[in-house]
Amino acid sequence: MPGRTAALQGPRMSAAIKLSPGNMTIAEFLAWAEDADGRWQLGDGEPELMSPPAELHGVIQAALVMLLGNHLARHQPTCRVVIGPGVIPRLRSDRNMLVPDIAITCTPPRGDHAVQQPVLLAEILSPSNAKQTRANIWAFTTIPSVAELLVIRSDRIGAEVLRREPDGHWPAQPMLLEDGDTLGLATLEFSAPLRQLCRGTLLDLEG
Repeated sequence: MPGRTAALQGPRMSAAIKLSPGNMTIAEFLAWAEDADGRWQLGDGEPELMSPPAELHGVIQAALVMLLGNHLARHQPTCRVVIGPGVIPRLRSDRNMLVPDIAITCTPPRGDHAVQQPVLLAEILSPSNAKQTRANIWAFTTIPSVAELLVIRSDRIGAEVLRREPDGHWPAQPMLLEDGDTLGLATLEFSAPLRQLCRGTLLDLEG
């Protein structure tokens, strides 16, 4: 996920503060965001600006979208990939609309701002956004429909997979993947070499 700042600047941002200082509802946020510049998410009632991603982030995201999209088209055509979706954690659900890099959902499309019942969420982690991304990942675990969480590193070839256990709980630690490993997503019955996500990037060339 691109880096963020919660700082609100300019007349539109000032209007948001006056409307609901640090305690904006999703409905207020969506109405405000229609006229706001840039891409935003809502964290605990506070609009958070999402900065443009670096090229490496975009390449990894595009590769993952292509691989997952092709896989779903062949094996699970009722499911689809959504880029930069709005998702709503269970906690304070009226004041949080977070934006992971990728979501998979198998529910019929409804045209809402928020993706309904995502089964998998993926984030691309970079040093500049690590703290906020980790906070979002924790929030994603509260969404009842989410069965797997994927974190792709951008500082090296590596990934983390969190998979909900049969009893509904999440493991204390993620499964760690390194260069040479195969990325497996049980929810989608998907597998691919992890390095394939970084093909053509500096990480691939340096390896």
